[in-house]
Amino acid sequence: MSLSRTLVFALALVAGAALAQSYAVKDLVIEHPYARATPPGAKAGGAFLTIRNKGSTADRLVDASTPAAKFVEIHEMWMDAGVMKMRAIPGIDIKPGAKAELKPGGFHIMLLDLKQPLQSGDRIPMTLVFEKAGKVEVSVAVEGMTAGAAPHKH
Repeated sequence: MSLSRTLVFALALVAGAALAQSYAVKDLVIEHPYARATPPGAKAGGAFLTIRNKGSTADRLVDASTPAAKFVEIHEMWMDAGVMKMRAIPGIDIKPGAKAELKPGGFHIMLLDLKQPLQSGDRIPMTLVFEKAGKVEVSVAVEGMTAGAAPHKH
């Protein structure tokens, strides 16, 4: 392998490791917290992550906060007769041995009244609050505006 190919491969590994951050609090593991970049002037954004419960008792995500937004809510999104709907919910259950995926088009963390646009490459601090495990601080990577979107099928 040439030096330039080796360097590109090494940089790709480092970049992948940077995106694949995980955090633990008691029996919960929080994987790959990210937000989508927002256009200039946008006052809302979304944050996404996966929570794995490695324990034998259920837990629940009940709150989140970040200095990047005035308000933070836990939301769910769904399609109803071809219309996308969204609402705030009191929390997300994580069953023992299971995972909860917060992703575009489903459960997510809504960032309301953003203090400034979310720009790709930035990181924002966020505190997640669980009913049993307590609080954990995570660093949310701001990715592109279409991050987490399902690939298009041709």
